[in-house]
Amino acid sequence: MALTGRDFESVISIERTEDGWCVGVEVVETHRIPDSADILASFEVNVDRRGELTGYRRTRRYSRGQLQQGGR
Repeated sequence: MALTGRDFESVISIERTEDGWCVGVEVVETHRIPDSADILASFEVNVDRRGELTGYRRTRRYSRGQLQQGGR
């Protein structure tokens, strides 16, 4: 992911907003051996209707093998 300099893992959500789009992405923050011990992070990336970046923020940081709470 060019914004953070980290390796892109996946798109986890896309939501249309009043001003454009909010895209949830997952990136690898730290590679470890074995891969199941990698540290991942979720980011919300906001873009306007033209596709121009308007903001982004990290929303979560976790181990690849960690299960999410609350059934999500």
